[in-house]
Amino acid sequence: MTRYAEVAAFTTLPGQGNRAGVVLDAGELTGGQMQRLAAFLEAPETVFVTRLSDGLGRVRYFTPTQEVDFCGHATVALGRVLAQAGRWRGEALELETLAGRIPLRLVLNAGGDECRVWMHQPAFETRAVRRDWHRELAEALGLSDRLLHRGLPLAAASTGLWSVFVPLLDASLLEGLEPDLPRIAELSRELGVVSVYAYAPVGVNRFAARDFAPLVGIPEDPVTGSAGGALLALLASEGRLPLRGNRASGLIYQGHALGTPGEIEVEVEVRGTRVEAVQVGGCAAVEREGVWPG
Repeated sequence: MTRYAEVAAFTTLPGQGNRAGVVLDAGELTGGQMQRLAAFLEAPETVFVTRLSDGLGRVRYFTPTQEVDFCGHATVALGRVLAQAGRWRGEALELETLAGRIPLRLVLNAGGDECRVWMHQPAFETRAVRRDWHRELAEALGLSDRLLHRGLPLAAASTGLWSVFVPLLDASLLEGLEPDLPRIAELSRELGVVSVYAYAPVGVNRFAARDFAPLVGIPEDPVTGSAGGALLALLASEGRLPLRGNRASGLIYQGHALGTPGEIEVEVEVRGTRVEAVQVGGCAAVEREGVWPG
């Protein structure tokens, strides 16, 4: 019998944001059992804690179909569950993942009844996407390449998981996307990424987005923390965000097209064009708890 929680991440409202499964005491589960439980929950990702002591947690992440190296929204969900269960009160905590160690930071409101979880993302990486792929990506999203934003980067980037970021001229275009999911899965495989992430500016440092990851069993991810961090890091590295000293910050709005809006906060530390640190933050709400018989 394994206890689990279902959590709405990057929102304070149950039923909004991005749903994640959280299993705190998974040390006795095999990888096969974790995969079956993730499929049972049908959340985009489920995080399993296999060890937690002395400020270090060891975790694994599963989509309904496979294991992945890292997941931002499930990590925020995990932080919320740990805080609510009294197993984390803001002391130093790092998670050991397949993408490296992820330091967490807990920020409580004045009443102590609401928290924001911040993750220090894995190292930022980026690589160019050849011009001949641009039209392919636009058409896979159901658009003409004339609607791509020429002043924002179209590139692959990662802070734990690779996505290809496709800029659109206007946020209204996001609502009308007609993604060809089999083609997006094919392009993702060919480009060596997990997802195709369409984004558009809605302010100087605010962006709306949709993220399609059929290659890993997620037709559309409602709100994507790891990709949000990579997007803002990509923009900062190319001088597309305002700086205060050596820091840039921004907000990403995602999930509206699915009726589950969420909000991601990102802070990026840069030196020239070099990204030195990326932090992603958000709230979460526990929706329900249950027991899986195995």
